[in-house]
Amino acid sequence: MTAFNPNLSCPDVRPPNSFHPSIDSKLKRGIDIIGALVGLTITGIIAIPIMIIMAISDPGPLLYNQVRCGLHGRPFRIWKFRSMVVGADKMKHLVKNEAQGHIFKNTNDPRITCLGAFLRKTSLDEFPQFWNVLMGDMSLVGTRPPTMDEVEKYDSHHWERLNVKPGITGEWQVNGRSSIKDFEDIVKMDLHYQQKWSLWYDLSLIIKTVLVVVNKEGAY
Repeated sequence: MTAFNPNLSCPDVRPPNSFHPSIDSKLKRGIDIIGALVGLTITGIIAIPIMIIMAISDPGPLLYNQVRCGLHGRPFRIWKFRSMVVGADKMKHLVKNEAQGHIFKNTNDPRITCLGAFLRKTSLDEFPQFWNVLMGDMSLVGTRPPTMDEVEKYDSHHWERLNVKPGITGEWQVNGRSSIKDFEDIVKMDLHYQQKWSLWYDLSLIIKTVLVVVNKEGAY
């Protein structure tokens, strides 16, 4: 595992007086902790077969990590089960970006391994993020956590999406997932989530996420 570099920092994009009630909600945090503990238990179970298959089909680290920008631009290291070949980040410039705006997507990204394609289709690659939730860097429900290079290109109206913690799931997860290729659509969903937020809305998005994942909708 790569150690976290405390000197890394996301651009300071926090707008003045930015505040969202979900940040200080003890009930939301309580749900996050319970969900994270359950999720990590499942993660520990599925990690064993994933590790064995990966060792056979594509030897390399079990986990992939990357620095993302979280609440108010605070950097944190996100964790996933590795779904691409080793050194995939260095090959990114060789892959065509099919998305619009400050995101990167490719339907048939050649860097994705056979096992990785399965992990992404079933969203199993996301399970190590329950550790990020337990540590408080993420929430079960929130916004898509952007990369540092994405945030560097933000316009003023994009900053608002960082007023809540990033989430394992959110509006984007239940309304198209990877099929959403326009960054502005993601921003609209993130801001819509902030406007509609309540504990009940979080729970409804979690339920919808389970249904979407079971049906394997919009993931690649």
